[in-house]
Parts: sequence; structure tokens; C-alpha cells
Amino acid sequence: METPTADTPAEPDISHVNPAAGETWFGHPRQLARLFTTEMWERFGYYGMRALLTLYLAQHFLFDDTTTTGLYGGFTALVYMTPLAGGLIADRYLGSKKSVKFGAVLMSLGYFILCFGGETARPYAMIDGTRYEVQIDRSTPANQQYVLDGGRRLAIRGNEDGSVTLTAPDGQVARSIARGGFEPRGERSQFYVMLMLIGLSLVTIGNGFFKPNISTIVGTLYPPGDQRRDAGFTIFYMGINLGSFFSQLLCPWLAMTVGWWAGFGLAAIGMLCSWALIQFDGGKLAGYGEPPDGQVRDRSLPIYIGAVLCVPVAWFLFVNLLDSPAPAHGAGIIAYLLALPIMGKALFGTFLVTVPGILIWSWKAGSRAEFQMMAAAMVMIVFNVVFWTLFEQAGSSLTLFADRNTDLSIFGLFTISAGQTQFFNAVFIVMLAPFFSILWNGLAKRGLEPATPTKFGVALIGVGLGFLALVWGTHFAGADFRVSVWWLALLYLIHSAAELCISPVGLSMITKLSIARIVGMMMGMWWLSVSCAQYVAGAIAQVASVETVGGQVTNLKVSLETYAGVFWTIGLAAAGLGALLLMLSPLIRRWMHGVN
Repeated sequence: METPTADTPAEPDISHVNPAAGETWFGHPRQLARLFTTEMWERFGYYGMRALLTLYLAQHFLFDDTTTTGLYGGFTALVYMTPLAGGLIADRYLGSKKSVKFGAVLMSLGYFILCFGGETARPYAMIDGTRYEVQIDRSTPANQQYVLDGGRRLAIRGNEDGSVTLTAPDGQVARSIARGGFEPRGERSQFYVMLMLIGLSLVTIGNGFFKPNISTIVGTLYPPGDQRRDAGFTIFYMGINLGSFFSQLLCPWLAMTVGWWAGFGLAAIGMLCSWALIQFDGGKLAGYGEPPDGQVRDRSLPIYIGAVLCVPVAWFLFVNLLDSPAPAHGAGIIAYLLALPIMGKALFGTFLVTVPGILIWSWKAGSRAEFQMMAAAMVMIVFNVVFWTLFEQAGSSLTLFADRNTDLSIFGLFTISAGQTQFFNAVFIVMLAPFFSILWNGLAKRGLEPATPTKFGVALIGVGLGFLALVWGTHFAGADFRVSVWWLALLYLIHSAAELCISPVGLSMITKLSIARIVGMMMGMWWLSVSCAQYVAGAIAQVASVETVGGQVTNLKVSLETYAGVFWTIGLAAAGLGALLLMLSPLIRRWMHGVN
């Protein structure tokens, strides 16, 4: 989930405007209310869609876990890449307001397209080269899967060694299949797969126009030096958490009770509300977010056409994600990098070249102090990748864990869906943000506020402890190999507290440490690091893949043990890296030369 930050891209000089002279909204410019609501509805659409996406891929299209989590990671990576171009286009040509309107149209169209998924894919299995139909009995708690072998229904059970056992109705083992001999598949319409990928492509392109520019408009409400700015951004970003809170409850509920189309449809309606608030503003936003002065001609139409032409490019990247084979087990890091799809190669290649390249330039072009400050920023960027890689398991492996190995009953009164578990983060952010604000302010007054590297280290330890707490909870799983939903809630509580230690200070830290001549590039590096983290998060989730048939796991015990093993490993790794950063903090603080 996103949290407040008062830093925005470079803004036009509007010092001639005095918003304090007009009507106010809680002491802020009246326009803030409209922008707050616009952002709330946009995030309602995005987080509602995101809460459904992993389950939609796994249960409707019957993609295996590796494909599902890889596609999810690639999608969220592109979502964080496109704002770099969208912000640049708005600054130079379109202006923020036009960009937000256009982005809202593309995103709402993408959500509406996701409503059309066709019939659920039909499961089948290839056993030693022969195709067998599969049935799923959804009246059983575990959604038992069966292979149809002639006139017999043989129950499917996955074993810990990777083999599969087929059991007859009398309980006798009818057939044992060695590891690799049983291949679960789904017969799905390629047309609807193409349609789904087009929908995701429209969302990624539209998000690039919307996400960076709505915040820029908020920044233009305040003249330079206006002390209300930080509080204004805090209010504005509360819209993010309000929108995500309600959508992560309502969209999954509609998807489960009515159909997937209803959940995505509600997300699309939310996005249309966001567009309408900007499009029909009654002149309230006149003079804000306008195109830059001095343009000889209007370039809007060519930009719109170019953006639409980028949709096939995004679609191609998604197809390449689906078609890229996984490297052989134990092949090594080089083989893994060579086997990466185009998107992975581009992300990692850019990141691995840019980080040392910027540092070399800083060494040659800057002073010793400037180089050290840039080095400190790069260290923080690298650790930022680690944090968001693990935190963003929420939409992939943790959602699948909630679906498969979590008892989602709330005090025995009602049951939530797996997609709805993501709302815990929004709830805890809203609850904890005021506490952390008071905490940091109180410590700052006493000269005890932790430095930024210390906060980063605490955040990493926190995200690791969240996973370790959930692993502890797996020891209390019931006979059905499901843990109480409150263990998952505990993870989100710890992760939300960790997020509040890192998210609000990241962008601010970059602007303060960067050499002025390349601060824009460093902001781009920050968002590139988040994009890389989203992609790596998908790769981590792939490690937690378990065998499924028809979207359902074949052995809940194996599933629980697999998730517990992966969460234990990444929990320890995160805590260890956090401890390492705490040890390095004194050195990094010296490199920061008083910046905090």
C-alpha cells in the first residue's frame, strides 16, 4: 500500500496564485477535496482489480502458479515503469490535467475489458503423454480433483516427492505416477487470454499518465514555502487508503458471489467516477495542471495515438512472459539471467548498468562529499528493492496462501474471501499512520529520531519478522492444514508498521542526497528500483509454486509446508539484511553529511 510523501516532481511557478485568499477545505484549497476524491476512486479501481488478479489467473484461466505469479509480477513492474514516461510527457507537452483524464479513460477501458473472460478454462491432465479429463468436486472442503479414466473417477493426490497417486472410490491406489509424469493443464480460449492481456496493457499505459500527474496537480495548489503543503499531501494520500480499503472488500465479494466480471466491473465504475470528477470539474481546477506555456501547436492527438500504439508493445511483453521457459533446476544464476523474458532482461540490465554508471559519473563530476552522498543514496536504493520485493508478496504468494491454507472465518460469524485479506494493510496503515507521525515528531523534538538508514534497517527487519510470525502460525494449523486468518492479519500488521518506516522517507531522501544536476534521473532510479522489486517479487512467488489441478492444490499438506519453507527463508534473509543495514548505518550517515 502507498503512504504519504510530500515530495513531487518539479512544478511550475504559480507564486502569483494565492489559494489562501479563497474558500478553504479544512484549511486547505478547495480544489484539494476534488483531487482527494479523484485519487480515492482511482485507487478504488486499481486495488480492487489487483485484489482479484492473481486468483483470476489461477482459478479462471487455470494458469499454474509459476505462470500466474510471473505474469502478476510483470504487470506490477510495468505499472511502476510507465509513470516515468507519463510524467515527462505531461511536463513537456500535455500538462497534468489532460494526462490524468486520458489515463483515467485508458484504465477504465482496461478494467471493462477484464470483465470479458469467457467461460472458465476446462481442466485436464496429461499422464505419460495421454490426455485425461479432470473433474473438481467443489462440494468438498478441499475441492477434491478427479481424473476420469474410462468409467472410473480416480481421486488425485500430490505427494511430497513430486509423484502423484490416483485413488479409486474404494480407497485402493489405482495408479502411481512418477514425478514429471503428471502434467495438469487447462483448455482455455486464446482469444480471451489475448483480451485479458490487452486489458492489463491498457491499465499499465493509463496508469503511466495518471499516477505521477495527479500528485503534481496537488503540488500546484500551494505556492512555494506554503507550510500547509505537507499536511495537504497527507490528507490527499489518505484517499489512497480509503479507496483501497473499500475496494479490497467489495470487489472480491462481488467476484465470489456474482462473478469475476462483477468485481472487475465495479473497479471500472470506480475508475469512471475518478475520470468524471476531473472531466466535469465545473471550472474548479481551471489554471491548475495546464499544458506548459510557449507551445506552438497542440500535440495532444499525436500523443494519444502514440500511447494507444504502445498497448501492443505492452501486450507483447506480457505474451513473452507467458512463453518464456523457466531455466533448468540448478542451472545457476547465469542460466537464470539468460532465460529471463525480455522485460526481466531490460529491468535488470538497466538497473545493473545504471547504478555503477551514476556512481562513476559522480566520482568524476562531483566533489568527494557529493560522491559519498550519492553512494549513500544508491545503497538505500538497493535495500529498497529488497524491501518491496518481500512486501509485495501480498498480491501473489500471500493471496494464494490465503486461498489455500488459511481459515478465513471471522469469529465463526462470516467468512471473507482470499482477495479480501489484502484490506488488512489499508486498515493498519490508517490506524498506524497517526501514531507514527506523533512518534517521529516526539523523537525529533528530543533529538532522538532515527536516521533514514536506521529506519530502512528497521523496515527490513519488520518485513522479515512478519513472515516469521506467519511461519510460527503454521505450527498451529488444523487438521485441514489451514491456519487462522488472524496469523495473516498479524503479518499485515507488522508489514504495515515496517512500511511506515520506509515509504514516507524514500523519495525525500533521494531529493536531498542527489547532485542537483541529476536529481530527475535519481528519481527515475528510485521508481526503477520499485519496478525491479515488483518483478523480483513475482520471481520469489514462483519459488513458492505448488502443483495445482484446475486451480486447486493437489495436497494441502505439501502446500502448507512449501509456503512455510519459502516464508521462513525470505523472513530470515530480510531480517539478516536489515541487521546488516543497521550495522552499516553509522558509515552511511557519515556519507550523508548531515542530511536526514
